[in-house]
Amino acid sequence: MVFEEFRVIVAKQTLSRELRTMGYRKLSARPRHHAQAEGAIEKFKKTSPRAWTKSRARRASIRPQ
Repeated sequence: MVFEEFRVIVAKQTLSRELRTMGYRKLSARPRHHAQAEGAIEKFKKTSPRAWTKSRARRASIRPQ
């Protein structure tokens, strides 16, 4: 890719080092298990109510008068 664009031959390691000094970072997607079905995770998610709720005393003090 670099050769076709700029007609320069550069090692992959050197190119990576230079890009990193310029502030670029290699980003990669999080891998998925090969047997994971698309909707399988949604079926197994917990449906319990939220653990944290506002206290009643605080709600009463916010009430307009």
